[in-house]
Amino acid sequence: MTESASQIGEYLDYLFTFGSFAVYAVIFIACFIENVFPPFPGDTFILAAGGLVAVDRLNPYLAALAVIAGGMSSVMLVYYLGRRYGRDFFLRKNYKYFSADDIMAMESRFQRTGAWLLIFSRFIVGMRSALAVVAGIGRYAAGRMFVFSTISYLLFVSLLMYIAFRLMKEIDRIEEIFVTYNRVVWTIVIVAVIGFVIWKIMKARNSKR
Repeated sequence: MTESASQIGEYLDYLFTFGSFAVYAVIFIACFIENVFPPFPGDTFILAAGGLVAVDRLNPYLAALAVIAGGMSSVMLVYYLGRRYGRDFFLRKNYKYFSADDIMAMESRFQRTGAWLLIFSRFIVGMRSALAVVAGIGRYAAGRMFVFSTISYLLFVSLLMYIAFRLMKEIDRIEEIFVTYNRVVWTIVIVAVIGFVIWKIMKARNSKR
């Protein structure tokens, strides 16, 4: 999906012919899909919603609610899938490069640092859904998961919609900045994951010697 924020804004504006509920519903669905099928451009819909708020086409509170409700619904879904199936699966399989000991170590680390990771999760592109899965696999407390993820959404959505609201005429330029940021961070994340996999393979091979 390559549409710009202004193009998506036009699509959302067209949906007003079916009533404002249709617009909020699409925003909700878009933000839900983002965490289930990354890298779906959910941030672009948030920018577009902020632009429509700026021209009084959307209620700011209802728009923010649609974004947060959609995003949190999918975050908790991914979390529960990891919690319900992920941990037992990996413990049972005890993979060479992702062993039961690795699961236990990950769980311990997440208990110590999970709060901060989740609070800033919305700002860490490429890791948003992954952190929810890790929290589930690590059996992180559901209540804390919900609270800290909601705080992250409130901070991120407030910032993004405020920027779009204040700089409506520059919304496509803002999107370009976010796209560049996302590409840079995605590259870093991919390199880090590859490096981690290589390190695990080397570690496993060395342990055999």
